[in-house]
Amino acid sequence: MAGHRRRSVHSRADPGVLTARFDAIRAATLALAEPLSPEDCALQSMPDASPVKWHLAHTSWFFETFLLSPNLAGYRAFDPGFKVLYNSYYNAVGDKHPRAERGLISRPDHGTVLAYRAHVDEGMRRLLASGSPTLLPLVELGLNHEQQHQELVLTDLKHLLSRNPQRPAYRKGWPLTPIRARRPRWLGFEGGVHEIGHEGPAFAFDNESPRHRVFLRDFEIASHPVTHADFLAFVEDGGYRRPELWLSLGWDEVRAHGWDAPLYWEMRDGKWQTFTLHGMVAIDANTPICHVSFFEAEAFARWAGARLPTEAEWEVAASTGAVRGNFLESGACHPLALRDEPEPGVLAQAYGDVWEWTRSGYDPYPGYRPAEGAVGEYNGKFMCNQYVLRGGSCATPFSHIRPTYRNFFPPSARWQFSGLRLARDA
Repeated sequence: MAGHRRRSVHSRADPGVLTARFDAIRAATLALAEPLSPEDCALQSMPDASPVKWHLAHTSWFFETFLLSPNLAGYRAFDPGFKVLYNSYYNAVGDKHPRAERGLISRPDHGTVLAYRAHVDEGMRRLLASGSPTLLPLVELGLNHEQQHQELVLTDLKHLLSRNPQRPAYRKGWPLTPIRARRPRWLGFEGGVHEIGHEGPAFAFDNESPRHRVFLRDFEIASHPVTHADFLAFVEDGGYRRPELWLSLGWDEVRAHGWDAPLYWEMRDGKWQTFTLHGMVAIDANTPICHVSFFEAEAFARWAGARLPTEAEWEVAASTGAVRGNFLESGACHPLALRDEPEPGVLAQAYGDVWEWTRSGYDPYPGYRPAEGAVGEYNGKFMCNQYVLRGGSCATPFSHIRPTYRNFFPPSARWQFSGLRLARDA
């Protein structure tokens, strides 16, 4: 999902502050796994997903490999075999276990993985106590990397549970808040030269930089993301049976996989329901559509007489006001209601509901240079055959969201909490 190369804010240089933040983020990962059985944590539902147990171990592997082993005097690896077992894609580090076979790793067992986390946590607390400022960028990268995997724990787990015929709930009884229906408005923005990209001392991944100028034509963007009701109209109008609406590769996906609705939708007793982390529920007409691929988003936009925004348009629009979002971190993908109507000209639900597909391919910004060493593999080598998503979803940790964040996935990916917002030329 993203990379590295920005320094942390100065206040996080304090060893006590940084240790407290480290402990809080590591504890949040364990809290996500707390309702699960060891069996839940061991399974892998598809090659693109990973077992929860693997996420718990890999995030620890990151701190051990890039921080503890090179920098903490006297540190001893928990198990030398873990260097290969929990490497994800860092070729510069050495061999790695095949991604599609992570669900076959029955040993080490769940308890051993938790002991591994505790071993790494103890070492990191000793390392952080040294207060070395040279380690801060890498510590920040490790913490943000862990937050990415917190989101992946929920997305991967949701797909796993959906494959169970009983459709079990991750957690029942979420405090759900009904969402009032709202009519989206078109918000206009002047073209010309704009600046996008990250700047300043706060952390950002290296793919968010450097800040640079872009030229845009006048454009309009919807005040609200596309809802389940909007997408249901597309489905009922034969959207999945009309090749003229689809990109060629997208139509190939529709035919190859039999798509007739977004992922997790099921027709029961003549009505559409969808699987969520709190179980099967009737689709909520007012919530943002979720779990659609870039191909589905692009086809819907064409059907609606509009288009997807570019990532530059999205960032310019999101940077013009106090953008509001719902920030539900449960991953149930049933967002909390906005308490008030947004002011005119302000995007609604830009953060904390669904990642929004853009029409922009995941390419380097002008002047981009990957970081040196193994961490340079974090972002740059994935800049091919992927599209950018913006905003943040109900599974994204609140402190992990920012307007310049560039998420990216292949155009056929559906298991992420992904939706869309419409745009058009002015």
